[in-house]
This record gives sequence, structure tokens and C-alpha cells, in this order.
Amino acid sequence: MPELSRGRRRLILAICCMSLFIVGLDNTIVNLALPSIQRDLHASVASLQWTIDAYVLVLASLLMLAGSTGDRIGRRRTFQTGLTLFGLGSLLCSVAPNAGALIAFRMVQAVGGSMLNPVAMSIITNTFTDNRERARAIGVWGGVVGLSMALGPLVGGTLVETAGWQSIFWINVPVCVAAIILAAKFVPESRSPRPRRLDPVGQLLVIVLFAGLTYGIIEGPGHGWGSLEIIGCFTLAALAAVGLAVYEPRRREPLLDLRFFRSVPFSGTTLIAISGFAALSGYLFLNALYLQQVRGMTPLEAGLLSLPSAAITAVLAPISGRIVASRGARLPLVVAGCGLIVSGLILTQLQADWPIALLLLPYVAFGIGFGTLNAPITNTAVSGMPRAQGGVAAAVASTSRQLGAALGVAIIGSVVTSHVTGSFATGFTPASHLGWWIMTGCGVLVLAMGILTTSRWARRTADAAAATFESDEPRIPVTTS
Repeated sequence: MPELSRGRRRLILAICCMSLFIVGLDNTIVNLALPSIQRDLHASVASLQWTIDAYVLVLASLLMLAGSTGDRIGRRRTFQTGLTLFGLGSLLCSVAPNAGALIAFRMVQAVGGSMLNPVAMSIITNTFTDNRERARAIGVWGGVVGLSMALGPLVGGTLVETAGWQSIFWINVPVCVAAIILAAKFVPESRSPRPRRLDPVGQLLVIVLFAGLTYGIIEGPGHGWGSLEIIGCFTLAALAAVGLAVYEPRRREPLLDLRFFRSVPFSGTTLIAISGFAALSGYLFLNALYLQQVRGMTPLEAGLLSLPSAAITAVLAPISGRIVASRGARLPLVVAGCGLIVSGLILTQLQADWPIALLLLPYVAFGIGFGTLNAPITNTAVSGMPRAQGGVAAAVASTSRQLGAALGVAIIGSVVTSHVTGSFATGFTPASHLGWWIMTGCGVLVLAMGILTTSRWARRTADAAAATFESDEPRIPVTTS
């Protein structure tokens, strides 16, 4: 790709951030709209979990394929295709007549969504070649997550109250159309100099692994953890994992290149992403039900109360990116882990009648934790890798985020709902304490991995892993402490 002017690079960043914005906004709004969807479509709690997880599962399963496809056939073309499918899926969701149809249409939406963020990140990685400028760009990218979280509660609460939950999907369409047009005009096409072949067997194994694991977790409480169906799901997922470990290293161009995981920063960051986004998805899921089903708040009131977390995330994300660029990833990851731990510990004592001022304490702590998390994850995932592998490396990181989000809703949702006694309104709050303890554990893992992955030893493993790739492309510099 030829060297672009500073203004053009910033414009490309803005266009790419549009895709992240609508995906982040969609996730926030859908969580907020869950109680309304439950009432209108007579959906069970398991159906609500699937409304989130069907989308996330398809997204996670296809992200690596989308990243390698963008590297192979063209990143801009893949990006525009994703925008088209995401917009179409959003329209279909808005006319869903029942919970089953909504879940199916969310899967269509996810096919498009899988082509957006990893490909956009690959475009950014190849556009911003300077290490510090790239880290700042990734900080802006992380700030968009916070912005979408900040606007999501307000926009979503207003739309759900005034126009119904269907309207939350309408707003994606004009953004998709605008991004498609702007990408065609300003984003140069780019490809990897060594295109990767398709890996249908690896893709199938990834789908079986994610789907079997998540289905077993969500449906376990209803069918019984010892039932043949649930045991079969977990067995199938385990066999798929073994299949990936055996089959992928034998391929010349695997879907999941296990050499990435020889890098401690990369493999550790994968665990950080899974843990951090499991905490996020569990937090959003439980909080939406608590505020509206237990405390009786309207969607708009619940959205307004969620603003402190979102606003702090929006402010801290770009600051975290600048810290990563200047001092490395350790400080933001330590702050992220501590924020999640403090928030989770406070919420383990949650009561149905807590004053609003007390509720704001864990909300602020969570905002601090998540606000500093995203930039070091993204930056570390691609650090040390050849730029030709940027799309695939970014896709693995994005897959880890989405897998964490799916597992967070599945595990925390199933654990909490299976322990609700009596009516949902009175039994949910004490049952939720188990979920908040899980979130605390996720924070502990983020903290521990944040220290480990930024050590000198970890950096040496990243250099050794990068050396295994035969590429004349320059490597993306490592920015660990």
C-alpha cells in the first residue's frame, strides 16, 4: 500500500471506526432491550441468552475466516460486503415475529459483523505503519467502544420507549450505507502479498467447538448437566479442540495458525480478552435484568444509570492507547484487572434496595477496568507479527473477545438463572451474587496475565514466534514494558 497523507490516514481510521461503532452500539442496545423483547415475544431467559449468544457465536466462528479472506481477496471488498450483510440482518431483526426468528436473523447479522472489525483492524494496521501512531490509532479504536457504550443506553432507552425494540435495529442501516460509500471513495484496496488458502476442515472444527461448548452451557440447567444431550455437546466440543490441535499444524496454510500461540504475549492476551469480555457481557446481561426486572426501571432510566461505566470507558480508552504507545501495556492491564476485581467484589453484596449512590461505585470501577482493557489487547495481539499476518492475528484477538462474550452470557446467565428461587423479581438478586463472583475471577485472571505477558521473558517468546513465519514483510513492533 503506498504511503498516505496524515489526513487520509485519519479519514480511513474514522471510516473503520464506523463499523466498530455500530457493532458496539448494537450489543449495548440489544442488552438493554432484552426485557422488552421478552415481554413482546414471550421469550424465556434461555431465548434471551441465545439472542445474544447466537450472534456472538456466529461472529466468533467466522472471524478468523473473515480476517484471512480479507488478506486474500481484498480488505476493502470484504469490509463492504460485511457492511451490506450487517445492514440486511438488522432490517430482518426489526421484523422478527417471534424469538426463534429473531435469533435466526441475528445470525445473519453476525455473518456480516464477522467481516467488519478484524478486517477494519487489518486495514488500520496496514495504514498506520509507525509504531506510536498505530498505538494511538488503536487507542481511538478502543475509545469508540466506550463511545458506543455511552450512546447505546441513551439511544436505546429512548428508542425502546418511544418506538419499540424493533427500532434499535433500524439505526444500523444508514450507518452501514454511509460506511459503504465512504470506503469505496477513500479506503485503498489492500491484500496480503501471500494470500492464504481456505481451510474448510479447520473452519468446521472451530464452529463445532464454539457451538458445542456454548449450547451445553446455556441448555445445561434446563436439560440437566448429566443428560446425554449435554454430555454429547461437551464431548463434541472436546473432540473438535483435539482435532484442531492435530489437524491445523499439518496444513501449510491453516485457518488457526498455532504458531501464534508460541508467543506468550499473544496467548496470554487471548486469555485476557476472553476473561475481560466475559466480564463485560455478564455485567451487561445481569445489570439489564436487575435494573428493569428487579428494580422496575424503564429502559431509558436503566440506560441513564449505565452512563457512568460507559462515559468513563469512552474517556479512558484513548488515554490507555497513548500509555501503551509510550510506556507499554502493563500499566493499563493492571488497572483493568484491578477495576474489574473491585467492581465484582462490591456487586457480590448487591441488594434489591441499594441506593443509587451505592450502585454507582461498582459501575464506575467497571468503567475504569474496561476502559483501560481494549487498547492493550488489540496492540499486543498484533505486536511482533509480520504485517502480512496482521489480518489473521487481529482476527484471532477479535475471536477471543467474542468467545469471551459468548461464554460470559452463557456461563454467568446459566449459573444465575439456575439458582433463582421463588419469583424472578425476588430471587434474582441473591442468585446474581454467584455471577458477580465469576466476574471477580475474570478480573483476577486479567491482572495476573497482564503482569506475565509484559515481562522481558514474554517479549523474547514473541520474537521467537515471529521468527517462525517466513516473510519478508517488516514486523509490527512489540510495545510491552
